[in-house]
Amino acid sequence: MTCWFALAAGINLLAGQASPSPPTARKVAKVEVVHGEKRQDDYFWLRRKDDPQVRAYLDSENAYTDSLMKPTEPLQEKLYSEMLGRIKETDLTVPYRKGAFLYYSRTEKGKQYPIHCRREGTLDAPEEMMLDANELARGEKFFAIGDLDVSDDGNLLAYSTDVTGFREYTLFVKDLRTGALAAEKFLKVSSVAWAADNRTLFYVVDDAAKRPYRLYRHTLGSDPASDPLLYEEKDEKFTLEISRSRSRAYLFLDSSSHTSSEVRYLGAKDPAGELRLVAPREKDREYEVDHRLGAFFLRINDTGRNFRVVMTSVEDPRRENWKEIVRERDDVMIEGLEVFAGHLVLLERQDGLRQFRVMPFSTGTFHRIDLPEPVYAAFSAENVEFDTNVFRFRYQSLVTPESVFDYDMDKRERKLLKRTEVLGGYDPSRYISERLHAKAPDGTLVPISIVYRKDAKHDGSSPLLLTGYGSYGVPNNPTFSSNRVSLLDRGVVVAIAHVRGGGEMGKKWHDQGRMFAKRNTFTDFIAIAEHLIREKWTSADRLAIEGGSAGGLLVGAVVNMRPDLFHVAITRVPFVDVLNTMLDPTLPLTVGEFEEWGDPRIREQYEYMRSYSPYDNIAARDYPAMLVKTSFNDSQVMYWEPAKYVARLRATKTDSNPLVFKVNMAGGHGGSSGRYDKLREAAFDYAFLLMQLKVAG
Repeated sequence: MTCWFALAAGINLLAGQASPSPPTARKVAKVEVVHGEKRQDDYFWLRRKDDPQVRAYLDSENAYTDSLMKPTEPLQEKLYSEMLGRIKETDLTVPYRKGAFLYYSRTEKGKQYPIHCRREGTLDAPEEMMLDANELARGEKFFAIGDLDVSDDGNLLAYSTDVTGFREYTLFVKDLRTGALAAEKFLKVSSVAWAADNRTLFYVVDDAAKRPYRLYRHTLGSDPASDPLLYEEKDEKFTLEISRSRSRAYLFLDSSSHTSSEVRYLGAKDPAGELRLVAPREKDREYEVDHRLGAFFLRINDTGRNFRVVMTSVEDPRRENWKEIVRERDDVMIEGLEVFAGHLVLLERQDGLRQFRVMPFSTGTFHRIDLPEPVYAAFSAENVEFDTNVFRFRYQSLVTPESVFDYDMDKRERKLLKRTEVLGGYDPSRYISERLHAKAPDGTLVPISIVYRKDAKHDGSSPLLLTGYGSYGVPNNPTFSSNRVSLLDRGVVVAIAHVRGGGEMGKKWHDQGRMFAKRNTFTDFIAIAEHLIREKWTSADRLAIEGGSAGGLLVGAVVNMRPDLFHVAITRVPFVDVLNTMLDPTLPLTVGEFEEWGDPRIREQYEYMRSYSPYDNIAARDYPAMLVKTSFNDSQVMYWEPAKYVARLRATKTDSNPLVFKVNMAGGHGGSSGRYDKLREAAFDYAFLLMQLKVAG
């Protein structure tokens, strides 16, 4: 059999020759006509996942990568040891209470995965091990836990696992009293919730395109094949999720697209009852629901893009009964709400930063939790209990490790429960984080978060790593990374581009970087790079960029638009074959994402997407040194997108800069699943980066 690739003659990769030649993917033309345009894809054949020739080609790319990166192996090992040396390998999460138990997870030195445990009553009680992920993962190349949901009486655990990386989860039920598994199991489950009777499970399953679309009800001990179908979402743009209110009184079935949603509810004590609708879906209207006493609380964007909060009757939740609690504000995005028995907590974003506002129902007035640094990230934590005056949140910044706080909502006092230890002598006072702004071509000020060591040079000579995302309205939060210290201590400045398309500045920020405004994401990023060079944070020959998934699309687009501006580019599981993927509605995510990228079956939208799709805009020009990474079992961005991208780039670009393609043959969208394996991957990436920037190891 003739393989559809060829290694350059005379190159023996196993011999470790210093300058190997890369694999060359064979061209097999596939031609189609879309809107009158002839489209030729020479690498379509790489989609055939089960074809041995595809596997052989990917193996040859990995062999080439291993050969090219072999001189960096001592540096990789040094970086890995540094990163590992900052981690407390045997550690414990902060316990949280649910019912009669305190729940937590812990890690043990040398083990890849967490162990999930609980204690009854107090932390002095004997430990009860619920799940040891290390035992479940034994013999598997990949392992991930999806849902972990304990029944109200604390006796039964519903949990789901994925052993491929393709995010296809199998649901199991474990009796925590005996350790025995129930006979039934459920395939392709994306979400699960218990009813209050401790014997009824509600679960959502995926269709062939991995869209959560059907809700079933199961009674323990019965045959899953006879489970009644309660709801099927027919609109392919919408997905389903089942959850339980914090009050435990209601089950909520959320049906949502990227721009619209509707919620149905069911009393948790009435699992055989009928689902009722809170409010019907409308174009460009999104909402979420929580419960307290006889009222539902809705976060909804019916009067403005940044959402407001209304309260309505459980018995009759129609719009006529809505009472506004918090109005929509142009400069503040309400990102979420947490409803407790005596308090309402709003998760807001203003000036790009997360804020928490607290209102005791007894006073009806809000106050804000003060957060100390100019650049930080804050998140709601495990707020499981309903009848409590304590709100738990997580706080971190580019220099401050993750910290868990309990906040007394009545006394307005917070208590630090734990700050993640960073071993190896880490001292946050050695580093500085700042918030900068760059002016986009249309005059918009785009935020930049930046961190560096105090002794870093500010004369244009410093190497700088600029990261970006900018899609789905997801904020690119300035979180802490102990791995990043290995770059900072070598003089590398690290910056985060908060470009449009993300959610840093509210819903409008997202709107200004999607659909026909998508190119703003790329021009914002370029403007930030130019600003950092102009202000002498770095120079073009010292500037590296990186992004993953939709952030990989960002990197792929900007290196086509301005390859002269960047010296190194790293993309992980990059969404680079935009048009071909969006033209195939059988692929996971495609139809739902018509509202983010556009529907290329519509000519105008096709032409706009064609203008920036990285794969379609590769040209005969010089490109930066590039590292492209993918996973063979990725379900979000199929491996063939980066594989095709690399093949076309190799055949087209005019430079001799390294183009390294690393394929994780046992990983998923996030790479490997084990924590030590993830450190190895980070060390590999950093070694490539430092080698190309000529930074001493």
